[in-house]
Amino acid sequence: MRTTRLRLMSGLLALPVLSGCFASSGDDTSASSDSPAGARLRVALPFAPTENYSPFGQDAMLLSRLGVVEGLTKLDANGTAVPALAESWSSENGGRSWVFTLRDAKFQNGEAVTAKAVAGALTAAGKADPAPAAISGVQLTATAENDRRVRVATAKPDPVLPLRLSNPSLSVFAPKAYGAKGTVDVVGTATGPFALTRINGDTGATLDRFDDYWGGRAQASGVTARFVSDGTARANALRTGDVDIAESLPVAQVASLDKDDVHEINTARNTSLYLNTKSGAFTDAGLRAAAREAIDTSVIAKGAYEGYAVPAQGLYGPALTWAAGKRVEPAGRARATDPDGKSITLATYSDRPELPEAAQVLQQQLQKAGFKVKLEVRTYARLEGDMMAGAFDAVVFSRNMMLDTGDPVTVLASDYTCDAPGNLSFLCDKKVDKLVADAQAEADTAQRQAAAMKAEAAVLGTDAVIPLVHLKLVAGIATSVRGALPDPYERTLIGTGTRR
Repeated sequence: MRTTRLRLMSGLLALPVLSGCFASSGDDTSASSDSPAGARLRVALPFAPTENYSPFGQDAMLLSRLGVVEGLTKLDANGTAVPALAESWSSENGGRSWVFTLRDAKFQNGEAVTAKAVAGALTAAGKADPAPAAISGVQLTATAENDRRVRVATAKPDPVLPLRLSNPSLSVFAPKAYGAKGTVDVVGTATGPFALTRINGDTGATLDRFDDYWGGRAQASGVTARFVSDGTARANALRTGDVDIAESLPVAQVASLDKDDVHEINTARNTSLYLNTKSGAFTDAGLRAAAREAIDTSVIAKGAYEGYAVPAQGLYGPALTWAAGKRVEPAGRARATDPDGKSITLATYSDRPELPEAAQVLQQQLQKAGFKVKLEVRTYARLEGDMMAGAFDAVVFSRNMMLDTGDPVTVLASDYTCDAPGNLSFLCDKKVDKLVADAQAEADTAQRQAAAMKAEAAVLGTDAVIPLVHLKLVAGIATSVRGALPDPYERTLIGTGTRR
């Protein structure tokens, strides 16, 4: 079975307003249809596709940042679901179904975007194994009411369905893209302003402008993407002018770059220590508590991240401005027990260059507390299989808490409940599951926030995860580039107005 990909995360500044009806005039970032042909953009990205560009996993985030894919909705700067392929929507049957009215749009192969095609795309996503994290546990059905209206229903009322459908893993492709055994051919079959035209294995990709894009013709003629896992190499490529945009710059490289090329954005991304509660030393709650008490997060924020992070206050950081006033102190934590030389294996990945340094700091702090710590560092592609199989006692992992929908409750369900596909701690706690379920049932924004914080406290009370720092996104964008779209959700980068 294909494992859930967790590398690239998205975030938000505030919880979206939950609404039963929305309509908007369109996308204010669009270029006019008569924009002159522009130079190709050259982009260096830290993570190569690992699922052959499958839209049902995290490769969809890559496609979204490159301007290839779209769903029915997207998230605006305030974290609200706004129109994409759907121009308006409304809820019916007490929130058990939503009707989306489509705009006039085309697929990159020239076919019209119809309600039947959209329903087929969402049905295919629901049948994926595993299903995209945004709809994990959601019994979703989609049917065409006519050429322009799609009804999307769920088994239970779902107040955040428009947010779920903003996730790039629920993007819409032309009917011909969907093949046998759940495969999807994403080359030239999406709806975004840039069409994927050539794939160079895991080293790069070529994209050309889609001139019939509903939002207006893009100002750049195309994009040349390179996948460069080494952060220093990405920074050097920006410095020498080999690329125009370099994602996720190592903080150690920032000082060597022109300050006008460096852009910081607060995100909902955390670096946390996930402890394996299923096997090994940390099945013992007392040893998990000992690990928590041994860690000084301020050293990691100042050292490994050089001030581009702050010590974590919980799972939800300062980018989520509502969280601080609603935080609940964890209760029922176990008393720490003496590690007494207990051996553990601590793992992380090198694609994010600060993680190995943070892991080294943790290794020293845990050894000082009495653990024997073996540190293992790999690329993410080589680490993921063993990590998801529970081969390590602890994992240092970077996770954006707003990845799946922009809804704080959804990420708890996908990461910390018994059946969660992304449960790196293998946590299964009945209290946590109940509080998450209670939060999922809340439709009111303030009550949903409060319920999420109660569930957060329950998760932290198990010591299955130890939040370390809240991060900033550091992107390299040459001064010659205009209209780049780095965002706290980490879903966008290249749009119709991006040019050089």
